Amino acid sequence: MRFHTRKWVKPEDLNANGTLFGGKLLAWIDEEAALYSIVQLENPKVVTKFMSEINFMSAAKQGDIVEIGLDVVHFGKSSLVLKCEVRNMMTREKIITIDNITMVNLGEDGKPKPHGKTQIEFIEDRLKK
Repeated sequence: MRFHTRKWVKPEDLNANGTLFGGKLLAWIDEEAALYSIVQLENPKVVTKFMSEINFMSAAKQGDIVEIGLDVVHFGKSSLVLKCEVRNMMTREKIITIDNITMVNLGEDGKPKPHGKTQIEFIEDRLKK
């Protein structure tokens, strides 16, 4: 799993229990999945279609730094399936796991469009071409 983004848990991110609000964390994950997919599929028109069961394993509190990790599970015809793990950067304790986030590549008409990708590409490799 590659951890791409770090977020600092601030007072405005907390719920009534004084821990990271789940909705805020899911918004961070959705944004990270979209950005990752946009880069992989080389298309700014990518949307979230599906998120599987979300497993909250521990809480994050104010001042914690969390890391969001993503891995590709599968390249579909017009989709990209990711898995996600969020962990506390300092303790490495898992905060949340999601086994399936399906992102769909869209064409100009807003409908699913084949992307032609079959494996992860890194930007530095594209620059060498």
